[in-house]
Amino acid sequence: MTPTTLHWEDFAPGWQHESPPRTLTASEIVAFAREFDPQTYHTDEEAAKASPFGGLIASGWHTCSIAMRLMCDGYLLRTSCIGSPGLDGLRWLKPVRPGDTLRLRATALEQTPSQKDPTRGTASFRWDVLNQRDEVVCSMTGRQHYRRRTPAAADRERLPT
Repeated sequence: MTPTTLHWEDFAPGWQHESPPRTLTASEIVAFAREFDPQTYHTDEEAAKASPFGGLIASGWHTCSIAMRLMCDGYLLRTSCIGSPGLDGLRWLKPVRPGDTLRLRATALEQTPSQKDPTRGTASFRWDVLNQRDEVVCSMTGRQHYRRRTPAAADRERLPT
């Protein structure tokens, strides 16, 4: 079990994390697509050549899944995260191709203490998936709920200074 080292207080606006890279293979792209998004430009290299993409590309959902894995491996599994209400925005901006090397850049945008529970708070993020050319291939915005370090820290924030 990974120890919790990051709590709501750590995700002040401007906090950033960039993951190590991960390179996608054609076989990974095809395997994911056959299971979850079996469109020919994801599953068939020959048919993909005749598509508007001119070759095999990863499903956007595959790109999102990789982003989630990079997030978990990079920082999320070390946090007090207790879930997410979902994404506010998701854009697939460039095709991801076999041999592309992806990395995740997470940026905290805003922190909101819970109005109902002083032991919790929400942080909003922008998550960008970048390729080896530093092009953003996928961008997401969303929120995650976290435990705070201590209820006392939450109470101190509510006191006038």
